[in-house]
Amino acid sequence: MTLPVQTLNTRDDIKLSNAQIAWRAAQDIADGAYVNLGIGFPEMVARYQPPGRQAVFHTENGILNFGEAPPPGEEDWDLINAGKKAVTLKPGAAFFHHADSFAMVRGGHLDVAILGAYQVAQNGDLANWRVGAKGVPAVGGAMDLVHGAKQVFVITEHVTKDGKPKLVDKCTFPLTGVGCITRVYTSHAVIDIKDKHFVLREKLADISMDELQAMTGAPLHTDGPVADLVVPAI
Repeated sequence: MTLPVQTLNTRDDIKLSNAQIAWRAAQDIADGAYVNLGIGFPEMVARYQPPGRQAVFHTENGILNFGEAPPPGEEDWDLINAGKKAVTLKPGAAFFHHADSFAMVRGGHLDVAILGAYQVAQNGDLANWRVGAKGVPAVGGAMDLVHGAKQVFVITEHVTKDGKPKLVDKCTFPLTGVGCITRVYTSHAVIDIKDKHFVLREKLADISMDELQAMTGAPLHTDGPVADLVVPAI
C-alpha cells in the first residue's frame, strides 16, 4: 500500500530534540558492544551511554575505542574520525590500516551501526547519501556498514523540513542498502522493521495513533502494546 506523499501535520509542538533521539538510541546499545556511528547526527549517541555500560566505538579510518571530542583548542588533528572531527582515545585504543578497518566491517565484527537517513522504506531499505543533486560525493563506507553490522539503527526526524514523510512505502532516493535496517528512532516514535513492515514499539504519549500515521508514508503495524516514548529533558 503506497500512501500519498504530501505536506503533513508534523506536530512540531510535540517532538523530541536531536539530543533526545540520540539518548533514546544509546539506551539500546549493550555493554561492550562494538559500534560504528555515522557522520554528523549519529555521533551524538556517544554522549549518552547509560551508567555502567561502555560501548567500543569504531571508525572506518582506523581507530577502535575512541572517546569524546576534545575541548576546543586541545585537538590533536592526527586523531580524527571518518568525519574529520577530532577525537580522544580511551585506554586500550588501537590504530590500524583502513583496509583492516573495513575487514572488521565486512567480516561481521560490528554489533551495531547507527546512521542518519533521508528515507527508510518499510522493507528496511535505506537512502541516506543523496537527494537529487544534494548529498555527499559518494555513498562511501555506509554501503559496507549497513550490510556488515549485525544490527543497523537509524536516528532521524520523523518528517522532512517541508513536512514530507521520511518513513515511506518505497525509497525514491538512491539506495545505500537493501533490507538492512533493524530499528528507527525518530522525533516521535521507536519503530522496528519486521517482516517488511513498520512495527511501532514506542510513541510520544501526547500524539495519537492517527496523528502518527498521518506523518508516516506507509502503514504502521503493532504486534502488542505500544509503550510511551519517555526521555529526559536534555
